[in-house]
Amino acid sequence: MPNGTKAPVAVPTPYWSTCPTPGTYTYPAKTVTVDKTTTVVAAATTEVCKGTYTLGGYTTTVDKPTTVTFEYAAEKTKEGGYEHYLTTTTYVCPSAGAYTVGPVTKTVTEDTTTLVYPVVTSYCPGTYAADAVTTTVTDDYEIIYRPYTSVGHSDSPSAYPTAHDGHSAVKYPTAKFPSNSSYPTYPTSTPAAYPTATPVPQKPAGGKKLTYTPYNQAGSCKGKDEILGDLTKIHGYGFDTVRVYSTDCDALPNIGDACRSLGMKMIIGVFVGQPGCDNNHPHVQQQIQDIKDWAQWDLVTLALVGNEAGHNNYCTPGQLKSLILQVKDVLHSGGCNVPVTTADTVDVWQRPDFSAEICPVVDVVAINSHAYFDAGVSSDRAGEFVKGQLQIVKEICGKDGYVVETGWPSAGKVNGLAVPSKEDQSKAIASLYECLGNDAVYFSYEDDHWKEPGECGCEQSWGICDLFGVVL
Repeated sequence: MPNGTKAPVAVPTPYWSTCPTPGTYTYPAKTVTVDKTTTVVAAATTEVCKGTYTLGGYTTTVDKPTTVTFEYAAEKTKEGGYEHYLTTTTYVCPSAGAYTVGPVTKTVTEDTTTLVYPVVTSYCPGTYAADAVTTTVTDDYEIIYRPYTSVGHSDSPSAYPTAHDGHSAVKYPTAKFPSNSSYPTYPTSTPAAYPTATPVPQKPAGGKKLTYTPYNQAGSCKGKDEILGDLTKIHGYGFDTVRVYSTDCDALPNIGDACRSLGMKMIIGVFVGQPGCDNNHPHVQQQIQDIKDWAQWDLVTLALVGNEAGHNNYCTPGQLKSLILQVKDVLHSGGCNVPVTTADTVDVWQRPDFSAEICPVVDVVAINSHAYFDAGVSSDRAGEFVKGQLQIVKEICGKDGYVVETGWPSAGKVNGLAVPSKEDQSKAIASLYECLGNDAVYFSYEDDHWKEPGECGCEQSWGICDLFGVVL
């Protein structure tokens, strides 16, 4: 609980209010003069789609158990809307890792809306004004947002506010597949009983690892020769393993043949891309059958069942547990004793309902972690952030762990300290490799122009092949 609060200070925090019913609303002009640099809490806004968002709070990364005292921006309800305020608290970080304390969680049920959330903000000396506004609203509970603008300032180099440690509401990236991918329908059957005890394999070792999808820039399937050309280049820069998300586009035989000819290994996956986390679902059943038919077990170092299937609410923990056990059965009955797990985001692993079901049935933990989506992390700190995230999940399950997707975009929207650019991508990949080395799968081989840009404007821009031999 917060142990201290600050009294309000006269600064030009953006003025906003909720209009409870349709009608015409008038807001008077306001002027505020700031005599000295002042840090307060302000309201930030972001346009979002339907979903649940965690915003703001204070984020810190520690390399050992540490007690930290800090200010953060908090929110409480009041008549007609919310009140934002600065508060101070002390938090005990029990182990190394990244911690976010005091964020605001908001659930959006509309297709699109504007979220308002608190951030710590500094104002330099100067005079700020908000114009008078008269507006007509047509829906219940519309938000009116009125930022101040600088109309004069003292000797300070800037009279504009600077936000600290606020979290943008851009959504986490997920691996996507072209819309023209299709799967044949197969008859359903009653699943067999799954084994509950199996030998525990070791986490895969080896050289550098990279995600690879067999699609060209139009979203069509690459041919065997093109795949062999890609993997020959990848292997030439010291990569010995590629992660494959699905069996689509004949991925297992085509990528597998290239890997065999080059002496490379594969991380294989069963991709759940829609609600229906069940071995009888045609989408899932086809992939399991593809794996059974292919059966090139000597090429496989790790099997991932689901890619952010919990994060996207495609699987309940119980459904995912059953699917993991079935894939284990398929592999073990064929003589393949590689680790089997699922790839998800840290916040999902932290859910008690998820970890209670999934930790006992996975051989290692696996996370997708992208520091760009934490607004308090700059590109040169990406490695320490992701390493801390992995440590959190290792301790949740009490098992060894693996980062199976991490990278940094070269283009998109700026997210606090996280800047998407080629320069920052290079810094981030260098930081990730310094901290994680070969214990991470780097995302991804090339830009994916067949994807939509996404809310972050970044989904197409994660390719890192131009950094091979430079920082990776």
